[in-house]
Amino acid sequence: MAEDRVYKCLNPVGMTNPVDTFPLAPRLNTLDGKEIYISICGEPDITIPLEKKLKMDYPNVNWKIKKTYTTDPLRLSEEEMKTCDALVQGVAW
Repeated sequence: MAEDRVYKCLNPVGMTNPVDTFPLAPRLNTLDGKEIYISICGEPDITIPLEKKLKMDYPNVNWKIKKTYTTDPLRLSEEEMKTCDALVQGVAW
């Protein structure tokens, strides 16, 4: 009978070991009025919708976009590092 059947399946994500994470900088208290760079390299498959979504969800952020469709990430200049409040680094290939 169908009620007597028991199905077992494996989680496709697998088992991962817990890791400790440490912030590189303090969390911003707000994003409003902040200057945030999006540095994207690789294939634009997911990065184009990501850029649109971030701009739509956070309209009060001054977004600066740096893109390259190679595997080498674009680095921020010294001046950009001094003036920006945050960086979103996206790598896809």
